[in-house]
Amino acid sequence: MLKALFKTMRPRQWTKNVFIFAALVFDKQLFVVDSFLRTLAGFVLFCLISSSVYIFNDLADVEADRQHPEKKNRPIASGKLSVHTAWAAGIVLVIFTLVFAYLLAPLFALIVGAYFVLNLAYSMALKHISILDVLIIAAGFVMRVGAGVTLIHVERFSPWLYIVMFLLSLFLGFGKRRAELALLTDGAGSHRKVLDGYTLPLLNQYIMIVSGMTIIAYSLYTFSAPNVPANHSMMLTIPFMVYAIFRYLYLIEVEKAGGTPEEILLSDRPFQVSMLFWAVAVIIIFYFS
Repeated sequence: MLKALFKTMRPRQWTKNVFIFAALVFDKQLFVVDSFLRTLAGFVLFCLISSSVYIFNDLADVEADRQHPEKKNRPIASGKLSVHTAWAAGIVLVIFTLVFAYLLAPLFALIVGAYFVLNLAYSMALKHISILDVLIIAAGFVMRVGAGVTLIHVERFSPWLYIVMFLLSLFLGFGKRRAELALLTDGAGSHRKVLDGYTLPLLNQYIMIVSGMTIIAYSLYTFSAPNVPANHSMMLTIPFMVYAIFRYLYLIEVEKAGGTPEEILLSDRPFQVSMLFWAVAVIIIFYFS
């Protein structure tokens, strides 16, 4: 039962919560012990609250998941985890997370609570509304960045990062929808209602627009943000970001991947290498140049 519960909490999805570290890294506090520990604690709490959302989402989707070619194997849909146990675990996670989030920082607890409410509304109804569903996913990533800001004393964190994060998550969200639509083909709407509001050509246009905007926004950030090095060395990170976006496009278009973006992050070696080079370049430029 514990193994089934842990699987339902989707630990692979916790990679999304690394964006809570954005304020720490880009405000040049990565090596400040107190700031790092507070952000790390916030990361753990965000993982727990996001896991509670996944539990409630699976409870809401249990019947639809049983008709899905892949999701039917989820613990609740397959019967490996009982509905009553899932409800109890979800409630305990929410209470535990909100209490400790408040002790960490009241404003952080407010963002965590807002994130939970927004995603609960998403699970119950809003995920069935095309375009709005992806906008809410993007809002969740921006809230992660904002949550990281509340945990430390930020001096010069650039609002450009909120824009880049929003556009990047839109790109990933539309890519995910495209992968789902391509996988399920004509029966897509019966598995995920919102897919009736999309077509492959429409999603291709969305992805083309948002990917271009993401590259432009990130490029502008690298030389116009107030806290980047004055010698414009951050512009050297642009090729790594461009390659990562193009690699993701290749994977969803050619390899038919992208239904679960975190799987790409955890399994695609070229994508991992480009992100590693980007991260190393950012740290060297921000902290050692």
